Amino acid sequence: MQDQPYVIDPAGADLHGEAALLREHGAAARIELPGGIRAWAPTRYDVLRQLLADDRVSKNPNLHWPAWMAGEYRETWINSWVGVTNMFTAYGADHRRLRKLVSPAFTKRRTDALRPRIVEIGTELLDRMAELPGGPADLRAAYAHPLPMRVICEMFGIPEDRQGAMARLIEANMDTTVTPEQAMATWHEVHELLAGLVADKRQRPGDDMISALIAARDEQGSRLTEIELIDTLLLVIGAGHETTVNLIGNAVHALLSHRDQLARVRTGEIPWSEVIEETLRWAPSIANLPLRYAVEDIKLADGTLIQRGDAIFATYLSAGLDPSRHGVSAGRFDISRADKEHLAFGHGVHYCMGAPLARLEASIALPALFDRFPGLRLDGPVEQVESFIAYGYREIPVRFG
Repeated sequence: MQDQPYVIDPAGADLHGEAALLREHGAAARIELPGGIRAWAPTRYDVLRQLLADDRVSKNPNLHWPAWMAGEYRETWINSWVGVTNMFTAYGADHRRLRKLVSPAFTKRRTDALRPRIVEIGTELLDRMAELPGGPADLRAAYAHPLPMRVICEMFGIPEDRQGAMARLIEANMDTTVTPEQAMATWHEVHELLAGLVADKRQRPGDDMISALIAARDEQGSRLTEIELIDTLLLVIGAGHETTVNLIGNAVHALLSHRDQLARVRTGEIPWSEVIEETLRWAPSIANLPLRYAVEDIKLADGTLIQRGDAIFATYLSAGLDPSRHGVSAGRFDISRADKEHLAFGHGVHYCMGAPLARLEASIALPALFDRFPGLRLDGPVEQVESFIAYGYREIPVRFG
């Protein structure tokens, strides 16, 4: 173990480079996150996979993170990630209870039934883009963002006049360069917005998931507390669109930067599903995710000891780029590689239940985009969002050719 922790770049300016540096510190590196938070960062695919599925690892800071239990870090950026009360931070029976309430929204039957609507929204967005005289256009704003945003908002019954504010606040939550004051302001604003949505749905319930969760709360109050209800909405709405926004955007950018591989997909030589999986491995929508905690001492195969109460930083990008799993070419985008195994949607009991929906949306959005605009090309450099959590771009300037 290194004597001093590796200080994570708050802006996430070079996520690939940082993952390589962390791997130099062994199977698990000691790191420091903004605000002086110390944690372990697993740098190997097999180590992260093991820890994600280990019953000795919890996500509940109120039970298993001594620093949080002592009142530390309460009004910093980490509050938005660990200070919520939903299945993201639940452990054991509480996690199973909360996940069971949300899972009906993401069954295979419900997900498959969304296909016609996803196609319809995508076609509408592409029609609008076609009205532009060859570009330039921001692909993220015109296509990659509104498609999954509209899908998740329709699922949960979020009215159009609140969708913009919801998207803005979720993006602000992903920014890991903010001051403590900015982080707490976002926290209060998003909870005020969601509380307002819940109040409106109580008065005018509809055929949507917010109404269904409110019914579970009000008819059987012991199953879901009010704060669990609001924080659950924050989780599923945020995760339900922001990750797919980046999946679509990252795939488009990767293909336009590797036109030889794009040609192989366009001819049908390689299916679009391979593009999606390689994007998730090479540029996962969530590069890193805070936090988990050791319930008891955990000794790794290389002798590293993660002590009880230590925080653990889930490093999905580093796992995807691990040469011990993917060989010397692990750092290259290659849709033809045989092994595209990744942990982009997690592993174990916290595996992302929205993964099938994200894959479905990308499998519709990507071929439709390139079929409509076969001459699509980048129109300048891209700038990544300022985050060591999210892996995505502020905008993707393109021309249609």
